[in-house]
Amino acid sequence: MDKQVIIAISREYGSGGHEIAKIIADDMGLNLYDRSLLDEIAREKDIKIEYLEKYDEKPKKTYLSRRVGAYTNSIEEIITEMQFDFIREKAASGESFVIVGRCAETVLKDNKGLISIFVVGDKESKIARLQRVFNISKEEAETKRRRHDKTRKNYHNRHSDFKWGDSRNYDICINSRLGVEVTADIIAHYIDDARAQKN
Repeated sequence: MDKQVIIAISREYGSGGHEIAKIIADDMGLNLYDRSLLDEIAREKDIKIEYLEKYDEKPKKTYLSRRVGAYTNSIEEIITEMQFDFIREKAASGESFVIVGRCAETVLKDNKGLISIFVVGDKESKIARLQRVFNISKEEAETKRRRHDKTRKNYHNRHSDFKWGDSRNYDICINSRLGVEVTADIIAHYIDDARAQKN
């Protein structure tokens, strides 16, 4: 791969966005960074992974946290910044990769190789997917879907300068109703064309 490409995929919960990211990463021979980047941070910083996972993508506790200039005592904010630094370092190294979530479309917005994607899904399709994946009832799946999307939205909107899912701020927004394989194929064609235009 002659020029750097960074594919940042954000997604609604249950849309299959993570699976789509994996297909794209595998097909392009790129590393996939998702929640697993916490493992690398834990190794680098010699921190227990369970500690990082406990506070990952959680809102800071405003009544317990303080900020002075660029410094904060909020564990949630510190872990978020560790992840943002990790993403920036990978991008600065020249590596091409696929990244899921982590506000990467905001953190790397000035990177010329960035292609940002937002994956949505029909409500019933998302619920059906969650029922299948977690072997849960329709009601449980809907509760899980709403809770996760609310968490993602709050996390993104806190750390980004635009609203989560606002189509004006992504290169492409796509509904996964045709299935993850077909959706991944459509995105792959878009990536190829976008890269050709940038070169």
